[in-house]
Amino acid sequence: MAHKPVREGHPIVFVLTHWINMLAMFFLTLSGFYIHFPFVNGPGLMGLARGTHFFWMFVLLINIIFRIVAAFFVKTTNMPGTREVDTDIKNWLPQEANKHQMWPTIKYYLFLKKDYPISAKYASLQKIAYLATLPMTFAAAYTGFAIWGPTMDWAFFKAGTTVVANLFAFNNGLSPELFNGAGAALMPMRIVHYWIMWVILIFTAIHAYLSNIYNFAPTKMICCWIEDPDALEGH
Repeated sequence: MAHKPVREGHPIVFVLTHWINMLAMFFLTLSGFYIHFPFVNGPGLMGLARGTHFFWMFVLLINIIFRIVAAFFVKTTNMPGTREVDTDIKNWLPQEANKHQMWPTIKYYLFLKKDYPISAKYASLQKIAYLATLPMTFAAAYTGFAIWGPTMDWAFFKAGTTVVANLFAFNNGLSPELFNGAGAALMPMRIVHYWIMWVILIFTAIHAYLSNIYNFAPTKMICCWIEDPDALEGH
């Protein structure tokens, strides 16, 4: 039986950070698609899309950094089926309840195992997937700043543009300074930025599906902070 989340497992501060993440992802995706393929013509729309895109990237980065710091101070439940709380960071570290659960969890999602493995608040694969979104998001931000006019010439981002161009042997591996035109110099980084976006979007779709695979209690909790009356029944 799937555990239904309790409020102690998702403090209101984390509900708010989750909402900010969702809004940021929505506006970043919408504006990003428009920048890549301007499906509507109109004066100033491209400038609006670019401004929206970078505004929400700043919001997302600040929100993620806040969420990381908050994990060391905010207390949440570390095990399902209880209201006992401890520091949230412990959910992201190796736990006794997750020990030796990686392969059984993989088998479960491959339909090779019927019963869901016993785990802590987050299963082993779940932790890895969530934690993987951090470098992916920072990589999206880095590649975005590398192709953004105000920051593309900063040494920190220019170095990345050169590395990516050489990695894909773009223009025979020549330094971006030797390319013909800034657009050509930035094309490899644009492609990387674009595909990182698709990885994040696919992850988000899988995350939404798995979160609600048994019931909509997780969505009710993380979006509306509504706890089922029988959340702890049978546990």
